[in-house]
Amino acid sequence: MKCIAVDIGAGSGRIIRGTFADDGIELEQIHRFKNAMRMVDGHLRWDVVHLFEEICKGLRKASKSGGPPSSIGIDAWGVDFALLDADSRLLGLPVAYRDPRTDGMMERFLERMDAGTIYRTTGIQFMQINTLYQLFSMAKSEPNLLKKAAHILMIPDYLNFLLTGKKCMEFTNATTTQMLDISKKEWAKDILNEIPIDPALLSRPIEPGTTIGELAPEIQARTGLGKVPVIAPATHDTGSAVASIPATGNDWAFISSGTWSLMGKELDHPICTKRALDHNFTNEGGVFGTFRFLKNIMGLWLVTGLKKDFPGNYSFTQLESKARRSKPFSYLIDPNDKHFFNPKSMRRAFDGYLKSTDQPIPRTPGAYVRCALESLAMSYRAVLAELKATHVGKIGRVHIIGGGCQNRLLDQMTADALGLPMLAGPVEGTAVGNLLVQAIALGEIKDLEAGRRMVKGSFNIQKYTPKGTEAWDAAWTHFEDIKEGSHDKDRQG
Repeated sequence: MKCIAVDIGAGSGRIIRGTFADDGIELEQIHRFKNAMRMVDGHLRWDVVHLFEEICKGLRKASKSGGPPSSIGIDAWGVDFALLDADSRLLGLPVAYRDPRTDGMMERFLERMDAGTIYRTTGIQFMQINTLYQLFSMAKSEPNLLKKAAHILMIPDYLNFLLTGKKCMEFTNATTTQMLDISKKEWAKDILNEIPIDPALLSRPIEPGTTIGELAPEIQARTGLGKVPVIAPATHDTGSAVASIPATGNDWAFISSGTWSLMGKELDHPICTKRALDHNFTNEGGVFGTFRFLKNIMGLWLVTGLKKDFPGNYSFTQLESKARRSKPFSYLIDPNDKHFFNPKSMRRAFDGYLKSTDQPIPRTPGAYVRCALESLAMSYRAVLAELKATHVGKIGRVHIIGGGCQNRLLDQMTADALGLPMLAGPVEGTAVGNLLVQAIALGEIKDLEAGRRMVKGSFNIQKYTPKGTEAWDAAWTHFEDIKEGSHDKDRQG
């Protein structure tokens, strides 16, 4: 059996064919394309028209090289959305979550509604990028545009609509909005009323594994495919990535490593306690009755930004090599500091932060990148401590998945910083999880447990054993002092 995963991230998209046979999965990349935010009409936006063109191009290639698949599934990032009018026409390109339109909007909304009430209802961490604050900003600055809207669709839901003509909202991505009642799995009307938006704009969420519909006739003709069903995987890319983790038992945590790092634990219920709120954990929907109790960390966005600022057009592999040769623990930052969110120059953002915390300025690209990687590993250590403080159960190992798990230096640093074994892979975890959900929905695989056993036997999983933990223990206090000093200066400023 063959299925197609359409996996779209903030920097690129992939069309990947998965072949299921003999208790294993084989992957074949059919098509790859770039994705990027660009300034249009005064806002950073996603060119979803371009994305859909590339999806169709990839499906056409798949048709020519292997015939119709058993199904197709799309995953992408969370929080961002498309607005459609009553005739299902797109009301402008979707605005990207890094656009500054949400600056201060979360704080303004929390003047209207208590944070504890929002958290107990949604279980979602407070970040200005959340759909809730994007819509609240729109209600303030573009009320007429919002009034024209008849439908709100998350990015993968919109792409599914273009493929099938069917409008729906998938559960894992819907949870990222901070507008969904996590227990009832329905939209929280009290929160929507405070924006305000009409709940009728939002479809009731469907579960991962639901068949949305077949390819629309015009898409069948355009791609050369027939009546192929489109199945909703976990359309939120992190949900698909976590579904691919080749783990058994429940004594493990995960890090989904890419533009963002998302660290947490898979649970069978959300945790919406005051302690979870105090640590700003989020409860994102997962596949087949699971929840992802996690925190967002800025991730390899830091290295991507630095790479753009360095002369010499270094590859990521070259930068990792340079970082490996640089002196340890010379500089540390808080990756989640607001100055790194979307700076015009990442290198200048590093320089400004280091100067403000009385640290020297790096002199080489390797020193900057080592600073970023060590700081990420320290942030993972901080989140691990917070996970333990919320009593989520034993954590004896950590699985790291996604493109970032190819950075072997960061993988080893993380094992050392946490003092726990790290298991890295699969690299294409998001596509693999997407494919697994499709196969389970089609009856090819029994359940998630069987799918994860299949992943373990199909891909090379690299193990990292902690070493040199004493040096990380010694640097930990320095990292905490730097973070606290930075926060104190922000409060004073």
